[in-house]
Amino acid sequence: MTEPTPPTASPPSAPTPARGSSSWRRLARAGAPRSTKAQALGAALALALGFAIATQIQQTQDSGLDSMRQDDLVRVLDDVSQRSSRLDQQVRELQSQRDALTTGANTSQAAIDQATKQLESLRVLAGTAPAQGPGIKVTISDPTQKVTAPMMLDLLQELRDSGAEVVQYGANRVVASSWFSSSGGQIQVDGQPLARPFTVLAIGDKATLASALNIPGGIVETLRRADATAAIEQLDTVRIDALQSPRTPRYAQPVPESGTPTSTPTTK
Repeated sequence: MTEPTPPTASPPSAPTPARGSSSWRRLARAGAPRSTKAQALGAALALALGFAIATQIQQTQDSGLDSMRQDDLVRVLDDVSQRSSRLDQQVRELQSQRDALTTGANTSQAAIDQATKQLESLRVLAGTAPAQGPGIKVTISDPTQKVTAPMMLDLLQELRDSGAEVVQYGANRVVASSWFSSSGGQIQVDGQPLARPFTVLAIGDKATLASALNIPGGIVETLRRADATAAIEQLDTVRIDALQSPRTPRYAQPVPESGTPTSTPTTK
C-alpha cells in the first residue's frame, strides 16, 4: 500500500504591477510638453515681434512736432496764429451784430439790414451768386494721370479747413453738396469732367491757404508722390463766376418752429 504523496507547495508568485497606474503614467508622459527647436524659435520670434511693435508705437508717439524742421514749425505756428485771428474777428463781428439787434435805437431796421446781409452770404455759400476777394490759384500738372478723385477731394478739404469761403474747380462751382468721381482716368466734379491741367480757385486769406497746402504731409506732398506738381499763386483778387443751380432737398425737411402745429403721420 502506497503512502499518499504530500502536496507540493508552489513557489510564491511575484506581485503583479497595477495596470491602471502604469497606463496613467504613460499617458502623462505622452501629453507632457516637449521643448523642441521649432518651439524655441517661435518663442524668440514672438518676443522680437513684440519688441519691434512696442518700439514702433513709441516712435510714432514721439514723432510729432519734435521731428519737424524749424521752417516747418514756423509755418505751422503761422497757420495756427492766422486761424486764431480769423476766429477772433468772427467773434467780434457776431458780438457787434448782437448788440445792434438788442440795444440799437432802430432795431427793426437793424434786423432787416442783418437779414439782407445774411441772405447775400448764404447766396455766396450756396453758389448762386458770384464772388470775389483775395485768394489763391492752384494749377496741378498731371502728366502721368495718377491724380485721383480722392486727392482732389483732399485738396478741397484742405482749402475748407484753412478758411476758404468759395472754391471753383475748372468751370465748376464747388458747394457743400458737391461730389467727386473718376471714370476711365477722367476726374469729374458733380458729374462734369475736369480738364488737365487742373485749375482750382479759392477765396480766403491767401497766405493761410497757401501755407495750409504746403504743410508737411499735406496735399502738395501727396501730389508730388503721384508724379504731379502743384503751382500756387497768391492773388489779391480772385473772381469766381461759376454758379450752382439751387437744389430742392429730396429728404430733408425744415424743423417747424415751436408752437407751430404739425401733422402726425398715420400708419396703415
